[in-house]
Amino acid sequence: MVLTPVGLRFRGRLFPCAIGKTGISASKREGDGATPAGTHRITGLWYRPDRLARPAPWARPIGPGDLWCDDPGHPAYNRHVRAPLSASHERLRRADPLYDLILTTDWNQAGVPGRGSAIFLHQWRRPRFGTEGCIAFARPHLLWIAARAAPGTRLIVARP
Repeated sequence: MVLTPVGLRFRGRLFPCAIGKTGISASKREGDGATPAGTHRITGLWYRPDRLARPAPWARPIGPGDLWCDDPGHPAYNRHVRAPLSASHERLRRADPLYDLILTTDWNQAGVPGRGSAIFLHQWRRPRFGTEGCIAFARPHLLWIAARAAPGTRLIVARP
């Protein structure tokens, strides 16, 4: 996968997408709204089994207690956790469809405080609407990508 100025290239196709509302950054920080530059890897695939079929054999279902810790001061920073969690977090099971399907990345896998968390590939709100740093797609495109991406698939985001 290669993020270009016109979309994401993957397996011979080009998909329109949305990136962080502040663009691409070589120095990503928690809450800056930027998509981090660099070469990343796909590490996980999560889906809402109450809303769609398993997109690939390795996909994990999102349950009501699935969260992602985004508190730089917590030991589970930038990791999947289960409720209850008093630290700041994102719910993976949302009322809207944005996280019905999520590909997680290895961005800041070491959990360095403040370097940013939860850089996902997920569904967009609407075409080209900026994200908090994730890369977002139309649902049919995301489903196509998820069915073909495997753990370890490279995601290249060029430096600005």
